[in-house]
Amino acid sequence: MSQADGSQLNATADKAVAQFQAIDEKVNAMRTQVRMDPDSLGDKLLKFAIPSLAGLVFGRIFKSVWDKNVSRSRGGIEGNDSGEQQEGFIASIVFAGLSAAFAAVVSQVSNKGSQALVDRLHSRK
Repeated sequence: MSQADGSQLNATADKAVAQFQAIDEKVNAMRTQVRMDPDSLGDKLLKFAIPSLAGLVFGRIFKSVWDKNVSRSRGGIEGNDSGEQQEGFIASIVFAGLSAAFAAVVSQVSNKGSQALVDRLHSRK
C-alpha cells in the first residue's frame, strides 16, 4: 500500500467518523427534545381525539341541517332540467365553502379546548 492510498483511506475514515458524530448529535438533540416535552402519551391522545371527534360530530350535524334545509327549499321534487342542475351545482359549491369554514372554526375551537384541558390537567399535578 502506497503513502497516497493510506492518506486517502485515513481521509475517508475521518469523513465517515465525522458523519457518524453528526448523526449522534442529532439523535441526542432529538432525545433531549422528547425528554423536555411535558405532554404524556395520554395528553397527546386527548389533543388528537377531542378535535377529531368534534369535527366528526359537528360535520355530521352540519350536513344533516344542510340536507334538511335544502330539501325543504326545493320542495322535495327532483327534476332533470338544466336550471335545477345548475342550482344543484351552485348549492354544492356553497355547501363546500360553508362546510370548510365551519370545519375550520370547529377545529380551532376544539384544538384550543383540548390544549386548555391538558394545561389544566398539568396544573393539577
